[in-house]
Amino acid sequence: MFVHVETRRRARWHWATVLVVITCVLCFVGLALTPLHERMSLLQQWGTIPANIFDPHENLWPQLTDPALLRLFTALFIHVTWLHLLSNLLFLVIFGLPGERALGSLRFLLLFVVGGIVANLIGALSLTGVRLPIIGCSGAVSAVVGTYVVLFPNARLGLVLPLGLYLQFVRVPAFLLIGIWVLLQLLFSYAGPSYGAYVWWAHIGGFVFGVMFALLSRGVIARRLRG
Repeated sequence: MFVHVETRRRARWHWATVLVVITCVLCFVGLALTPLHERMSLLQQWGTIPANIFDPHENLWPQLTDPALLRLFTALFIHVTWLHLLSNLLFLVIFGLPGERALGSLRFLLLFVVGGIVANLIGALSLTGVRLPIIGCSGAVSAVVGTYVVLFPNARLGLVLPLGLYLQFVRVPAFLLIGIWVLLQLLFSYAGPSYGAYVWWAHIGGFVFGVMFALLSRGVIARRLRG
């Protein structure tokens, strides 16, 4: 006598976040092992140089079709300091893994890449004429954070607070922490470079893109859950 036993659906392997992390680490190590003069040349060659992309004296459309815009993509994987790299990858893992499980790996990778390109484009527009390179995946990670807050509005994040002589672990609504983060980005965008060499408008642009991406993906996510 044969009895049919229902089995749990095989868990899918989510590879996009791991792929991005490995790529960023390999690029960082390769750049760190490169002599300084060659490293600076590589940053200029593969980073997003606002002055090379947008010229305020020329029409915008021909510049938007320039192959140099490929650097909006390559700049995502370039980091020159370990602190910049680790902070981006930490946020990517915290917010990216649940986002990838909900979206699927291909769609999540699309979010990261397109969100990062849009963020760098906005950053370049905000710094037209600047010849320093925009590098790093902060804008792409901001897109991931924007998607996360829409997909998981009731999520709570662990936070360690120093209370007197003790450290207290508390759980705080994710939307509250992310809302504070967005507010800081807006404030710093008006403060300018006095708060560090960060392209604040790229963070804001990436976050807004991520929110829109999540809203447009809700139907797909519902079908994934039913399937």
